[in-house]
Amino acid sequence: MTSTPGTAPGTPPGGQSRLRRRAGTAAVAALLLAGIPVGAAVSADAGTPKTATGPQGQKLTVSATTGLDPAQQKVRVQGEGYGLTTGIYVALCKDNGNNRVPSPCLGGADMSGGSKTSQWIVPPGDPYEGDLAQAFGPGGTFDVEIEIAQKGDGLDCAEVACSVVTRADHRAAGDRTQDVRIPVAFAGQDPGDGGGEGVDVPAGTVSYKSAADFTTAGKPLDLLLHPDSKKLYVGADNLPDTADVDERGLHVLNPENGASESWISQAPGSTGALRASAAARIAGPLPGDGVVYNYPLRGVGSAKSGDEAATGVWLAGSTITDIAPGTTPGTVLVAQGATLSEIERATGTATRTLTLPGGTQFAADPERGALWYTDFTAGKLHRVDLASFTVSGSFDLPGGSGGMAGFTETDPATGAVWVGVGRSVLVFDAAGTLVKTLVGKDLARDAAFDTASGRAYVVWQDGGDLSDPANDNNGTLTVYGTEDFAVAAKDLSLPGNHSQAGAASLAVEPGGATVFVTSPAEGKITKLVRQVSPLVTRAPADLTAKDGKEVAIRAEAEGTPEPTVRWQVSTDGAQTWKDVEGATESALTFTARTAQDGYRYRAEFRNDVGTTRTAAVKLTVTPATGGDTGGDVGGNGDASNGAGSTGSDGSTGGDGGTQSSGGSTTGDSDSTGGSGATGTSGGSSGTVGGSSATVGGGVAGGTGTAATSGGGSLAATGATVMSVTLAAAGLVGAGVLVHRRARRRTEGAL
Repeated sequence: MTSTPGTAPGTPPGGQSRLRRRAGTAAVAALLLAGIPVGAAVSADAGTPKTATGPQGQKLTVSATTGLDPAQQKVRVQGEGYGLTTGIYVALCKDNGNNRVPSPCLGGADMSGGSKTSQWIVPPGDPYEGDLAQAFGPGGTFDVEIEIAQKGDGLDCAEVACSVVTRADHRAAGDRTQDVRIPVAFAGQDPGDGGGEGVDVPAGTVSYKSAADFTTAGKPLDLLLHPDSKKLYVGADNLPDTADVDERGLHVLNPENGASESWISQAPGSTGALRASAAARIAGPLPGDGVVYNYPLRGVGSAKSGDEAATGVWLAGSTITDIAPGTTPGTVLVAQGATLSEIERATGTATRTLTLPGGTQFAADPERGALWYTDFTAGKLHRVDLASFTVSGSFDLPGGSGGMAGFTETDPATGAVWVGVGRSVLVFDAAGTLVKTLVGKDLARDAAFDTASGRAYVVWQDGGDLSDPANDNNGTLTVYGTEDFAVAAKDLSLPGNHSQAGAASLAVEPGGATVFVTSPAEGKITKLVRQVSPLVTRAPADLTAKDGKEVAIRAEAEGTPEPTVRWQVSTDGAQTWKDVEGATESALTFTARTAQDGYRYRAEFRNDVGTTRTAAVKLTVTPATGGDTGGDVGGNGDASNGAGSTGSDGSTGGDGGTQSSGGSTTGDSDSTGGSGATGTSGGSSGTVGGSSATVGGGVAGGTGTAATSGGGSLAATGATVMSVTLAAAGLVGAGVLVHRRARRRTEGAL
């Protein structure tokens, strides 16, 4: 929206973003890592490891981002797509939000080549390549380790939000195109994300809600969302409430609306004749489409959408209690009580057989050549080596002896095995060590994993016996991070989902946007969709503008559903707020007036999940007849691009164009600045290391050209500092800069 001159005091004003911070440090402050722009976008549904995208498409990945060891944590930092003409630093810094200098930083900028807390990456052939810095790999890649701690060098991540960041090195201090950030949190903390203030729930809160109930597949027993065809396969039994139809069999549904696409009700029995058969357990997908499944009592069948009947074999022996894909395409692994066999699907012939001490169900981990066999009666977990088909280890199930059997599932990404016993989930790592016990209020019935997001989904069912005070007839869906086991979404109640008529099962769409949960007692499949409360991805910055100047304040947020925005203004120093009439776009544009000097502005984003507000920013309005800032606005023209293309007299500070605040990587931040050479009346050319970071000349009237290794200033501060060459302790060899860590700490740099 655009307000007109002379509007009421509560209507928005504007100004040009002009951060005026004092360096507060000595010469080494010139090496500070600069601010992080909106271009460093991080998903709301963040996990560990986490990846962020930079303003030029750079990819930054940090191996661990939550639950970090406060004393010391080694993390792997990888990047790709970085500029091969610009060096960067990698470090842990205080995250001050978009368009704010990330300072202080742990260990500072590594210019000695010996730091473990930060790394310096340079283009191949760079003079500093070697002992001081390492070179980018092909395609602007790097792969380094840094050691970070919760506290050190004036930084305490227990009190402030911290991020692992990359940014251009000290030779291009004003270059914001290499900035990428990934929030991190140490043990006992929530990750800081610079995402604004969550009003009712924290910004970026993930939750699920029911979107639909599918009642087209009888009594659902098992689910599989086919990875190729994307069809939802449902193993089902007959639902007694629908006596006119026998719904046993394999149902194929459209996952969008639950419409039935196919129903395979017939499968070969013990004599080979077709008969109506329930689909008890789904083993896994067939290439392209279709599944392999178990039908009672000893049938192993396969079918795809459109088939009139399943093909299958009938096994000898006892009832099949579990089934999974085999070690070759034509085989399946089958449990018949404590007997494990690998079966040829075409003939039913057992190629390998192993009898265990006890058990009924298992989970295979083909990636690591292991199978985990659960004996709930004896409270034991056995590991089977799939290559030799022998037991390679046995482990205790705490509380598992005689406990209610739940599930056994392996995480494909980590190899961890998750075992549901009663109201607990026991998590063992790939070596068989118990690493976590998750306790719920209901019975743990099934788990599914999304490797794309590093999430584990667990469905818990109520016992269904209302004579027991612990029961309420409602189940629960919980979501955990698979690395740190932290709760990754709000718990969701599943009304009416109890265990009296069978165990619930899960299927998760890759990425976790959609989850399907069965409720056998109700004869339905509930489709759940992910929601995310607004998370600010572009925050406004404080503004300074001349009276009569048109300005724009910008803010953006992501969330699911897409959040709406409204702008608010405070005329009393952020004590009270009111909505700006009609201001419902990402940019708030208006004409700044002297009467609006000191006003605060913020954007409020809303969706069905919650409300998030940006931090308040302050507008400073100065008289229109300036001239004491040496070309302060860098000429006229479009000031949002940071350059006065038509070059008006710097004594007036430039006129025309729209000045803006909001973290743009190409101009909304004053750190890129225009040329101060036009501002001749504002002072002489900068002789103390002027750079574009002085924003068109700044207080020293610098040239506004790009910073070099011989000079620079604190990005976005407007305060010129000594050149790096003069600030350093000395030079060695052919101009190699020595970095004194002890002095840096004393002076408080980074």
